[in-house]
Amino acid sequence: MSERPAGIDPRGPRFAASITAVLLAITVLVSLTGMSTSRTFGWFAYQPLASEMFLPDTWAVRAASLGERALDPGFLLLLVVALLFAWSVVAPRTAPWGVLFRRLIRPRLRPPTDLEDPRPPRFAQGVGLFVSAAGLVLHLAGVPWALPIAAAMAFVAAFLNAVFGVCLGCMLYLALQRTGLVGRRRSAA
Repeated sequence: MSERPAGIDPRGPRFAASITAVLLAITVLVSLTGMSTSRTFGWFAYQPLASEMFLPDTWAVRAASLGERALDPGFLLLLVVALLFAWSVVAPRTAPWGVLFRRLIRPRLRPPTDLEDPRPPRFAQGVGLFVSAAGLVLHLAGVPWALPIAAAMAFVAAFLNAVFGVCLGCMLYLALQRTGLVGRRRSAA
């Protein structure tokens, strides 16, 4: 079994989740009004009230070029959130929300009564990165509704963590740890 790393203040990930939830809520709203959910003008009438025709598959995201998809405001917001997730996975000590918590919030609070293993919250950040990246890639591929659905899924997880202290990614980590897939080193034998 691997050594447990030093513990972290459990209020830190909840603080980060609250900021992330706000960013994701804005992302969901912006992406719902963007090209991912809108249709192009699909009704065509060559003469008034005559020979109307509806062309299927007229989602705006499918009709847009790759550059237009990449410049969609919802895409750009989710990209920023995904980059923040990536930062938290690669270098959690320097991630902006963690630094903000350690420097401004934590000194004003009482010391934590117990510390938390940092691996489950870090894994949860990786899950958030995976969900966000899947939404970004699918949006670039022209899949309608991929962007707001991915952002909404990440929002639900961040909201549950921020408000209720329920970390879905942490629960997934612990379930995978029980099966031996993560968090345990295998013996050399």
